[in-house]
Amino acid sequence: MTASADHSAKAPAAQISSDAILELVLTSLDDDKAEDIQTIDLHGKTAMADHMVICSGRSTRQVAAIAQKLLDRLKETFRLTARSEGKDVGDWVLIDAGDVVVHIFRPEVREFYQLEKMWQDTGIKPAG
Repeated sequence: MTASADHSAKAPAAQISSDAILELVLTSLDDDKAEDIQTIDLHGKTAMADHMVICSGRSTRQVAAIAQKLLDRLKETFRLTARSEGKDVGDWVLIDAGDVVVHIFRPEVREFYQLEKMWQDTGIKPAG
């Protein structure tokens, strides 16, 4: 999955830095009360993205709301239409914003998949 700019974009998506997207993602997640936000630096470790962000919401409703607000903010700020999966169910939402991939989980689902363990020793940092 890749992100794409919509046709009314002021600047091409390629000119948006992954650090700028990451900053917006972290601010949005914090504003919407996401819990246990973790960032994983993927520079030089995989070609899929520069950053991965993993966080939790307390319920399916909160997970879906956090995801929708983030998608809205990406579009408003960068004219970036990110792809998402799982928003209708709300257990685990994946948002692909190009160089930043975001996973928003209900706590039980996050514990089950343990994505952080897959990326141990790759630069996991608490966000905040």
